[in-house]
Amino acid sequence: MKALILSGGKGTRLRPLTYTGAKQLVPVANKPILWYGIESLVAAGITDIGIIISPETGEEIKIKTGNGDRFGANINYILQDQPLGLAHAVKIAQPFLGDSPFVMYLGDNLIQDDLKPFLDSFKQQQLQALILLRTVSNPSAFGVAQVDDKGRVLQLVEKPQNPMSNLALVGIYFFSSAIHHAISCIQPSARGELEITDAIQELINQQQSVEALQLYGWWLDTGKKDDLLEANRIILDTCLVTEIKGEKDNNSQIIGRVAIGKGSKIINSTIRGPVVIGEDCQIENCFIGPYTSVADRAILQATDVEHSVILKEAQIIGIDDRIIDSVIGQRAKLSLTPHHPKAVRFMIGDDSQIELY
Repeated sequence: MKALILSGGKGTRLRPLTYTGAKQLVPVANKPILWYGIESLVAAGITDIGIIISPETGEEIKIKTGNGDRFGANINYILQDQPLGLAHAVKIAQPFLGDSPFVMYLGDNLIQDDLKPFLDSFKQQQLQALILLRTVSNPSAFGVAQVDDKGRVLQLVEKPQNPMSNLALVGIYFFSSAIHHAISCIQPSARGELEITDAIQELINQQQSVEALQLYGWWLDTGKKDDLLEANRIILDTCLVTEIKGEKDNNSQIIGRVAIGKGSKIINSTIRGPVVIGEDCQIENCFIGPYTSVADRAILQATDVEHSVILKEAQIIGIDDRIIDSVIGQRAKLSLTPHHPKAVRFMIGDDSQIELY
C-alpha cells in the first residue's frame, strides 16, 4: 500500500502568507500542516509516500520535509508542472504508484479519525475505491456524494448548486489500480482540470465497487485564515502536552497546558494555556493565550495575544490593544506609534513591517 499526498497549488486563500511559502507548511501548533498527514499515514502502516509538489513551492517542501527519515517513511517527490487537477496528479504519479493500491491525501487537510479502520475496510472488501465523507452545513462549497443505505456511492457532483446530500468529500481517498484506467477515460472539466470526482464517477459507471464511510471526528480544511486558527485551537485543545524546557522568572505565571521550547525566556509574563511556544523565543511583559502558537525565535514584548498563530522570527513590540484572531507571518515586525487604534485584527504575510498610527 502506498500513499500520494497532494502538496501543490498556490494557496490563494491564505495570501499574503502563501506569496512566500507553501500553504501546506504553514504551522498548526508549531508543526507544518503537511506533517500531520504524513504522521497519520505512517500510523496506519503506510510508509511508502509520494508527495506532489509544484514548481513554486516544491523546493521549500523538499528541504523542510526531507526524505521521510524523521517520520519513519520513505518519501518521493513528484513535480506537477501545472495545476491541472487531482486526477492529473494521480496520472503523473503512476510511475511511482505502479499497480499498488494507494491512499490519496490532500495535504492541507487535518482529521481526527485514525486511518487504519478505513484502510482495513478497503482491503477486506476488496474495493476499487473508498471515499471518506463528512456531514457539512454548506455542501454546495464541496464535492458532494449521494450514497445508498448500504454505503455504496451512487453519484458524485463537484460543488453542486442544488446538493443532493450534505455529505462532503473530505479529501482522503483509497484506490486500487483501476483508478488509472478510469482517469484515462475522462476529459478535462469546464475549468480545464482532470477531476478526481469524474474519475470516481467513471468507476461507478463501470459498475466497479465504490463505497463510502463517514468521519465522525473533526475535519479541518486549513485553506483560509479562520480555518487555520480553528485548526490551531482544536489541535492545542486535544493534543498539547505540558512540557517546559525554557526559563521563566519569578514574576511570570504559567497556567494550564503550556509547552515551551528550549532556550525560550519568559519574563514578567502570564502564559495561559493551551499555548505552545517554540525555541529561543523572548516573551517579556506579555499576556499570551489561550489558543496561541508562537514559533521559534519570535520576540513578544509588552503585548497581549489570544487565539492567534505567530510564525518564526516575528516581532510584536509594545502593542497596547489585545491582538486576537490573527496570523502573523515569518519575520514580520509589528510595533506601535504614539497614536493607536482601539482594536486590531491582522493577517500579515512574511517579511512584513507594520506600524500602527
